[in-house]
Amino acid sequence: MKIFNYLKSLTLKELLKGMTVTGKYFFKRKFTIRYPEEKTPKSDRFRGLHALRRYENGEERCIACKLCEAVCPALAITIDSEQREDGSRRTTKYEIDLFKCIYCGFCEESCPVDSIVLTDIHEFHFESEGKNVLNKAQLLEIGDMREKEIAECRTNDAEYR
Repeated sequence: MKIFNYLKSLTLKELLKGMTVTGKYFFKRKFTIRYPEEKTPKSDRFRGLHALRRYENGEERCIACKLCEAVCPALAITIDSEQREDGSRRTTKYEIDLFKCIYCGFCEESCPVDSIVLTDIHEFHFESEGKNVLNKAQLLEIGDMREKEIAECRTNDAEYR
C-alpha cells in the first residue's frame, strides 16, 4: 500500500487534476466586478449610512419620541430633547455611533414620522478618531443632500411597507 501511494505521488496525478480544473475555468467568462469603476446594483431596501429628514417647509421631522433609541439593539443611538414654546418636543442632541450600529433598520421602522432613514450610502470612512459618531447636524446634512434619492427609494418600496 505504501509503495502504491509513493508511486502515485511520483506521477503527480493530483497536480494534473488541479491544473485541469484551473485550465477549465481560465477560459470561462469571469464574474469579477472592477470596483470602483463598476458598481453592483443595489436594492431600494439597502441599509447604509443614516440620515435625518426634514419636512418640505424645512423643519426637522424628528419629534423626540425616542422610539429609535429604545428599539436599537446595539444601543448606538443617543437622544436628548426639550420642549419648545409652542409645546412641541424637538431633539437637542441626536447621535449615532456607527461603530456600534449593526444597520438592522429597527430605528427606521420604529419612527412614526419617517425621520430617521438608512440611505444607500455604503462608501464612507473615518479619517480620525471620534468621527464615527454622527451628530444631529451631520445627519440632517446627509438627509438634505440625499432627500430626492431617499424619497424615490421610499416610493419604490411603498408597496412592501
